[in-house]
Amino acid sequence: MESISRISTLLENARDLTLEAAQAARSARPTTTSRALPTAQLKKLLDSRNEREVLDGLRRVISMMYRQQKTLPLFSSVVKNVASPNFEIKKLVYIYLIHHAEQEPDLALLSINTIQKSLSDSNPQVRALALRTMSGIRVPVISQIVSLAIKKGTGDMSPHVRKAAALAIPKCYRLEPNTLPQLLKYMSTLLGDKQYYVAGAAVSAFLDICPERIDLIHKHYRSLIKKIVDMDEWSQLAVLRMMTVYARKCFPRRTRTVKPQNNSGDLQDFYGESTAETNEAASEEQVVVLDPDLTLLLNGIKPLLQSRNSAVVIAVVRCYNDIGTPEYTKAAIGPLVALVRGPQDIQQVALYNIVAVCLDHPTSFAKYASHFLVRATDPAPVWELKLEVLTLIFPHSPAYTKSLILNELEHFSSGTDKALVREAVRAIGRCAQADHSTTARCMRLLLGQITSLDGTLAAESLTVIRHLIQQDPEGHVRTVIKLAKNLDSATDPQARATIVWLVGEFSGLDAENNIAADVLRILLKGFADESEITKRQIVLLAAKVYLHHINREAEAAKLRDAENNDDIPEAFTEVHPITRLWDYVLQLVRYDTSYDLRDRTRLYKALLGVPQLATLMLLAPKPAPQAPSPSETRKGFILGSSALVLAGGGGVHPLKGYQPLPPWVQEGREPDPSLRGVDSTALEYGQKGRSVPASEVLGEAPQPVATKSNGAGAKTLDDWLAESASEEEADEEDPDEESEEDDDGEEEDEEEEETDEEEDEDGEEDDESSEEDEADELEGFLSK
Repeated sequence: MESISRISTLLENARDLTLEAAQAARSARPTTTSRALPTAQLKKLLDSRNEREVLDGLRRVISMMYRQQKTLPLFSSVVKNVASPNFEIKKLVYIYLIHHAEQEPDLALLSINTIQKSLSDSNPQVRALALRTMSGIRVPVISQIVSLAIKKGTGDMSPHVRKAAALAIPKCYRLEPNTLPQLLKYMSTLLGDKQYYVAGAAVSAFLDICPERIDLIHKHYRSLIKKIVDMDEWSQLAVLRMMTVYARKCFPRRTRTVKPQNNSGDLQDFYGESTAETNEAASEEQVVVLDPDLTLLLNGIKPLLQSRNSAVVIAVVRCYNDIGTPEYTKAAIGPLVALVRGPQDIQQVALYNIVAVCLDHPTSFAKYASHFLVRATDPAPVWELKLEVLTLIFPHSPAYTKSLILNELEHFSSGTDKALVREAVRAIGRCAQADHSTTARCMRLLLGQITSLDGTLAAESLTVIRHLIQQDPEGHVRTVIKLAKNLDSATDPQARATIVWLVGEFSGLDAENNIAADVLRILLKGFADESEITKRQIVLLAAKVYLHHINREAEAAKLRDAENNDDIPEAFTEVHPITRLWDYVLQLVRYDTSYDLRDRTRLYKALLGVPQLATLMLLAPKPAPQAPSPSETRKGFILGSSALVLAGGGGVHPLKGYQPLPPWVQEGREPDPSLRGVDSTALEYGQKGRSVPASEVLGEAPQPVATKSNGAGAKTLDDWLAESASEEEADEEDPDEESEEDDDGEEEDEEEEETDEEEDEDGEEDDESSEEDEADELEGFLSK
């Protein structure tokens, strides 16, 4: 019989294993749940008493739900399985319930009682899932029930349930804002939770519902700093964002003046060579004085620079940049640059933040110049930002790095990608403007690109050359002559127009040896074949040349009047060649097909009728153009924010919801620092009243006085042996006294025995009564 029963048991086990294997294989095949079943057949599966069939039906329903198919008719059949003891079935029902509760609020309310019972389940996963589901059902009627569930979850023994309660607080607040006073109490309790993942979820809830209530953070400030290293990435981001605002509102920015140490000054004082003026002229620098709690924050988040999450690294850099000192920011630059080795999407976002930091601290990035060299696989947004970083660190780099950057830019300026060529040429111009010692080399690079067949390269090169010439016109007279010689080889209309403008702009620097009139004569020969943009500059050149001629004649007339010389030289009786050129220009433009060109020429002709006014308008000194970094418009945005990436181009960002950091609190208006020492976990940092370990209590206990000790006030083994030996010697010397003491001791012992017997009788009665009380308490506890 035993063998038959054993065989039947094995067969049953084999059958169960076969069914489970078949079910696993069926769930692994994508065609099982992807094939839609009729509604009647799905209801039959959901109404089945077999858990496997119910689970199969729920999987099919959830699959249909995420494929945007109609699953609302199955609401009643799905929700009635909410009371199933199977955890997998519960999870799928809860997912379905959260998705469709707003469409069927009345039927969803029928399941609230069952979900409430799950809050008292012995499995913490079930309790946490029930709390998460109840807060996810967006029906305003159950807001108070959700609030009570959060209260119950706040005091739960399982940290997973407490975390679910913290995440449910913002959902309950959005469901019913009037529950805010109750939710603040729960959140204040969860912020001080000993488990780091509960505290992190509570901080996320704090930022969602009441980010301005920094008074709730005071007593948990130090404990949160201690836990931030162990939190998950999302909680770390929330805590770092909250701490940045908290530091601005609670720690005033204090500075002090420090005189740099000068050893040479001491030697001068020794020899009597220093004076009071040199002491007053010593440079003084302002040093930021950090609050001890702020220093605790900055040092506590330093390990997060090694995080594998790029957002956490950028958040730490934001903290150092916004509330720290330059020393902390420099320490975070290495981990920030390491993000450039990540995927392309992370590279781009990291480079936006690198450029923002580099605008304030370019010197610290100079040693990482090789990380920003453009690769062939880099997309356009990435190499644009890399070129921008290279130009920012160029003036702060050593000579070898400068040569490397210029070689790279020269290589890219002769490439085939027009966008990359344009940006490389502009980068060369920004490098030349930032460091004047390299202007000559940059100018040679740019002049070599003028004769290029690529019109884009030639035009961009000439634009950059024009910017450099305008910064120092007198030092680039020969450069203008070289450009004029290249007019025959320059074919791009924009390039020719730029050269003509440069010749006309600097035509008055040297009146005797100026080439502007001769260049005008040559250009007028092919005026009809020029493009319209070049014709405009030729007409402007003619107007400037003629205006200079008029001014020179006026000065000569003043000299003749001053000398009272009425004899008119023969040279002034004839028409000057420049006047003939101007008349010829007027005749050419009169028959041109461009309306705009004819109107411009009539304007210049009328303006030249009043030479003083024409001089003010045409010959006015032009300000030297600047080529700032394209990211200057993004300066001031918070690191790691979407506005920093998306708000380029304008002074006002187009994003809604962006909130800048608050200003530093004024000194004297900051909260009392003692508020941050209330929490018991925070009192570990040296405050009074901290929980003292038992070892310290025993170590501080008063010790008996001994002749020989180990230095700490406690007796050693030798001391105890010496005392026992001395006591034995004393006993041997006084045996009579000992016998008398023994007699007296025996009488005292007899009296003590009598009193002990009486106390024992009373103690037995007391023990019996105490045992009865304990039994009553145990029965009451078990009944509960």
